Amino acid sequence: MSQPAPTVLQGNRRWVALLFLALGVAMIILDATVVNVALPKMIEDLGLTTSDAEWVNASYSLVFASLLILSGRIADLYGRRLMFIAGVAVFVVASMLVGLSGSSIEVIGARALQGVGAALILPSSLSVLNAVFVGKARSVAFAVWGATIGGMAALGPLVGGYLTTYASWHWAFFINLPIGIIVLVGVIAVVPETRAAGIKRGIDIPGTLLATLGLLGVVFALIEGQRYGWVIATNDFAAGPLTWPAGRVSLVLIAGIIGIACIVGLLLVDSRRLAAGKAVILDLRLFRIRSFGAGNLVAMVVSLGEFGLLFTIPLFLQSVRGYTAMQTGVILLALAVGSFAASGAGAGLAQRVGPVRVLQLGMVLEVVGILGIGMVISTTITGWGLAPWLFIYGAGVGFATAQLTGVILAEVPVAESGQASAVQSTSRQVGAAIGTAILGTTLLIGLGSAVQANLEDRGVSVAQADQVSSVVANSAGTATAGLAAQPDGQVLFEGASAGFAEASRYVSWVAAGFVFLGLLASLMLPRNAARVESEGYEPPRADAATPA
Repeated sequence: MSQPAPTVLQGNRRWVALLFLALGVAMIILDATVVNVALPKMIEDLGLTTSDAEWVNASYSLVFASLLILSGRIADLYGRRLMFIAGVAVFVVASMLVGLSGSSIEVIGARALQGVGAALILPSSLSVLNAVFVGKARSVAFAVWGATIGGMAALGPLVGGYLTTYASWHWAFFINLPIGIIVLVGVIAVVPETRAAGIKRGIDIPGTLLATLGLLGVVFALIEGQRYGWVIATNDFAAGPLTWPAGRVSLVLIAGIIGIACIVGLLLVDSRRLAAGKAVILDLRLFRIRSFGAGNLVAMVVSLGEFGLLFTIPLFLQSVRGYTAMQTGVILLALAVGSFAASGAGAGLAQRVGPVRVLQLGMVLEVVGILGIGMVISTTITGWGLAPWLFIYGAGVGFATAQLTGVILAEVPVAESGQASAVQSTSRQVGAAIGTAILGTTLLIGLGSAVQANLEDRGVSVAQADQVSSVVANSAGTATAGLAAQPDGQVLFEGASAGFAEASRYVSWVAAGFVFLGLLASLMLPRNAARVESEGYEPPRADAATPA
């Protein structure tokens, strides 16, 4: 039976549609990083505890990552534009609630609701692009989508610093109201609705529960392991009515085991449902497509190290070099400029040498940029000293992010684009969570050992050096600036600053190593991938192979 042809945008309308879709994605990426700069003022104004402050970020990340696959499936079934519009509406309402919050419970709950909106927006935006763009236009659309993610992540500290400094932290969230209205009006006016044809209708309830709980458990363990202990609880846990005292088996370990068990259960349940011809939340046959399976592996591995520096560099610049949040954001503009510049050149270059080669070029530039930052970072480094390496790193992100997205979706039938988009977004989110856990641990261990060694080299007693290094490590380096006010403060500050620079170099080596592993994994990708333009879906045969 023939399937309806997919809706394809032509002429200037497609670029207007791309603009509004990219603006919606920019809103959620920007807000994920803006909050890091706004958080100190939120703590002061709302009286947040350390645990509350941590959950302001964690609640968003947990909900966002755990709902991606479900939202991608719903978008395929009931409309990708509809899901995008719903996501923008939810995100805007949640942003207003965050800005109006007057207590920790309110702000954490509103941030979780923002995560729901973001999970609806991200896979549906990419699925719309995959469905309504074809040929060279699709490559350009993916490049803009990828550059939006890379560039907005770097612009977040600048926007957050400006709004927090010259308005208030509330406007870091209220700004989403006018942006959201513009996006909604634009998308409704110019973006056509697309739905999947030729796939099983209905919702896979057991698979949905297993996928959501599995991702929730795994991501929670990765985010919270360092804070609460991987095996034995090192700190008391409290989230609403749920409490978990220190000294017991860690809640992180329990959540991780449950999460892994649910994911294994998902694979078993959906394999049986596929064999029985029933609807599934995750079509495992997609992983037989070489570009999709290998591409998701590359996405996860690269994400381990890709944005680790955005965690370390702002801390170092503000705690050691004394830059303000606004000044730090200006320095990170070099990364955003590199990302946008590379994405503009990437589509044309991919037409000549192929998207896989451009992807690999991007990862090489990322490794070079990260290693360069690790080599030059010191207690005397300036923004001008970091800018060239940040630009190179950003250019790598611009090349790699856009091309990897295109490679992953290249052979995926349009009918499955929502689900496939959600899977690649989930791979990135899980990779980023694992990377944050590893790089965060690397920084803390590095701070503990390097600060102590540098203090002892400057004549500080072993006992005092141990005490100071513990304080610096437990604060992720933010206590460094305050050491100057202590007795013998200049010696303590210089030793801690030198230790922070050394620990930052450790983070750079580890991050570069992860991206290099992703580069090696990219060798499994096919050089050329045939685009599936039909809405019909014929599962790949078990003996099918994509030519290298």
